[in-house]
Amino acid sequence: MAEDMNKVENQLKDLSQEEKDQILESFTTFKNYLSEQVSKGEKLGLSEEMLAKAAEKVADYLAKSEEPRNSEEKVLQELWKAAEGEEKHAIAHALLRMVQKQ
Repeated sequence: MAEDMNKVENQLKDLSQEEKDQILESFTTFKNYLSEQVSKGEKLGLSEEMLAKAAEKVADYLAKSEEPRNSEEKVLQELWKAAEGEEKHAIAHALLRMVQKQ
């Protein structure tokens, strides 16, 4: 599991600024990207819990390293920064459900 989380971190670090800009240009493209990544994880057999932990890693990275490009991303960033521990975990699960229903 730790190896899977390292892969998530490395993939985020390996994205070019242009790729990040494309993913974050609108909330819809962000959700589509997240949905694709969740689908890949599900096909690899990752559990809901592992997907949520990966979503937490992504959210931590975005909150610390990227400026929100729209109002939805700003709200998510503010929620993430205000949340702690289990609250962040709950937000990650909610994000997963949101993109799984697309």
